[in-house]
Amino acid sequence: MFSKRVKSKPLQRTRQTSPEDDNTDGTPVTGDDSPGTLVTKLKKKSNKPKSRLSFGGADHEEGGEEVFQVKKSKLSRKLTLAKHSAGILPNLDQATISPNRGPKYDQAYLNELKASNRRAPVSDPYDADMSMDISMDTGDLSIQSVDDVEALVETSIPSESSIKVAKEHRERLRVTGQEDFISLSLTRRTEDLGPHPESRLVREDDEVGEGDDEFAEYTSAQERIALGKKSRKVEASKRRDAMKEMIADAEEEDEETMEWEQEQLRRGGTTASDPFPSSSKVRQTYKAASIPPMAAVPILGPALTRLTQQLTQLTTSHATNTAALNSLAQERGELDDREIEMRGMVGRAEEKRAWFTSFREWVEGVAAFLDEKYPLLEKLEEEHLSLLQERRDMVKKRRTQDDEDDLSTFLGNLPLPAETEETDDFGRGVSKPNLATQKALRRAARIARRHQRRNDEEAKEGYSTDSELSPSDEQAYCTAVEFLATKKQDVLSDVRAPEFRDPGKGRWSAWREQYTDSYVNAYGGLGVVSVWEFWARLECVGWNCIEEPRSLDAFTWYKGLYEYSRPNNAEGGESELGPDGDLVASMITTAILPRMCKLLGGGALDVYSAGDIRRMVNITEEVEASIEPGNTKIHMLFKTILTLFDDTIAETEALVSKYRSLDQTAMTFNPESIPARRRFLTRRIKLLQNLSRWRRFTGERYGIGQTITRLVDGTLLPVAGGGWDAGGEELMRKVSKLLPDELSGNLKNRLR
Repeated sequence: MFSKRVKSKPLQRTRQTSPEDDNTDGTPVTGDDSPGTLVTKLKKKSNKPKSRLSFGGADHEEGGEEVFQVKKSKLSRKLTLAKHSAGILPNLDQATISPNRGPKYDQAYLNELKASNRRAPVSDPYDADMSMDISMDTGDLSIQSVDDVEALVETSIPSESSIKVAKEHRERLRVTGQEDFISLSLTRRTEDLGPHPESRLVREDDEVGEGDDEFAEYTSAQERIALGKKSRKVEASKRRDAMKEMIADAEEEDEETMEWEQEQLRRGGTTASDPFPSSSKVRQTYKAASIPPMAAVPILGPALTRLTQQLTQLTTSHATNTAALNSLAQERGELDDREIEMRGMVGRAEEKRAWFTSFREWVEGVAAFLDEKYPLLEKLEEEHLSLLQERRDMVKKRRTQDDEDDLSTFLGNLPLPAETEETDDFGRGVSKPNLATQKALRRAARIARRHQRRNDEEAKEGYSTDSELSPSDEQAYCTAVEFLATKKQDVLSDVRAPEFRDPGKGRWSAWREQYTDSYVNAYGGLGVVSVWEFWARLECVGWNCIEEPRSLDAFTWYKGLYEYSRPNNAEGGESELGPDGDLVASMITTAILPRMCKLLGGGALDVYSAGDIRRMVNITEEVEASIEPGNTKIHMLFKTILTLFDDTIAETEALVSKYRSLDQTAMTFNPESIPARRRFLTRRIKLLQNLSRWRRFTGERYGIGQTITRLVDGTLLPVAGGGWDAGGEELMRKVSKLLPDELSGNLKNRLR
């Protein structure tokens, strides 16, 4: 007898099979054999000659003694008997797809097995010479009927959700490594694969023994092929004993064992159905159909009434449904219209959002432009103002020197202050010109300037404003003004965009036309004025509102704002104002009036000049016509001009009081004192005329009448009183005619 050696399969592990499962006997034993047939087979076996093989037979003949065997559980024996007929499922998804895969054991089949085992064995015609033809499928044939025991537990096809839940449950058990997890994989590798498991090279020490000794209980390495008659008989006897034991276990199966088996099947992922399905058919009993009760034959009247009612109901229902359909159709039409309207609103909102995004970027660009250019503009304005102040100081200094010369002539010279000796670069003393010489030189220069003007009205001394500069100073002033104009042009020399050179080409008009409500609510007009102010102030750099006869409507900013404020241009008539109102007035009150006040206070206006006062009256009338009536910003201009008069009168009073404080008893008669007094009084009278003209234009505001009274009582009367008979009375009578009745009270009392 020889043992079959099989190489170990590291990727498969099977359960240890019991000796009862090995079918080494070549005689098939089936349930169809009768007792007579079995007896005949046994007789033939007893007369069969021995095998001619020189090995294996004696071992089986001498191995008839009983061997201790471990009794296995019912579920283990079921799995062992079904290993040849029922294949192992490759995965859990196919666990319940084919309920008839395994053998099926029912009560009828078990009864058949019992009946077959009571029969006597039949003789087996055995040819010893042909005994080498060993059939390896004998065990499969003998076990095929036993595998049907699996049919006791019917299975049903689970749903996709239950399969998914089972898979997720098994995956959680596998990941957490719980004890009740039973792996369904037949290729689980538990041995050490070495440092390179992916390599196909096999080490020599792994081939020694081929793993048969280690895994013999899980393989068929210990199984022996029954070659002799006796050995096959023993194997058949063992299988019969196993079947008897299984039948006995099936009869003695208790509820606890069934519950344990069902739990194992549940853990394995299968669901057991009824193990003992009832094969008996339900007996059907014949039942006769019930005869309906007799009903009266319907007559025409009630039928017509019923049909009429049903027709009325149908008509009413049809009318209701028709009205509902019409209402639904109307609502659907309204919804369609509303949808179209909403789509239009969404489109317009998106277009508005895109436009305002672009407009915001443009406004930010304008703001960056103004932040860059405003410092240059303010620097030019300060430079222009400094030029006017310098010229005013020069004229004021010369006029003060003339007044001091005249006052010193008829009131006496002031005491000379102690002066330190001046030296040149070499330490030599510098001689100063005599005061009399300086006075004579200034007198000669004043006469020369008066003759150059060639004005008959100013032939009398004192009436001339005498605000001209010397030729050299005048040339320097003109050069500075021209250079200022060049620098003004350089402010926008690097700008190429039309909308940054001309504010009228910006996007303000598009904003007002497309989104008027947003423009009005955001006070877009004020934004336009605040942005346009830069170009207006830049255009006014170098503009002397007194010397230049240029009116406000001649400026470019005036024309641009005038047209912008009146978008609907009417031919042949005055256009109506837009939603912004008159932006020209806003620009004048915001930027032009403050700039004019600075220019006037900085030296643009000479209060001794009648021409300057006339120009001031004209420009003020133009400003009043351009702004709204009652605008309080115009009072700022009135206050500035009156302040100039007050400052001039205060300087004259201080100068006169300084010379009147001298002791005049020691003065000798000077023939030049009479014309000097006349010149001094004439200049003050001209100042009074200009102040009276301005009062007639503005009215009694800010105490202008008190200013006139202050000039007459504080300057004219004291100076004229010192030479009343030498022309003072004559000049004061002329002053009396210039004054209104309410202001000439003291003067008239003196003239009486």
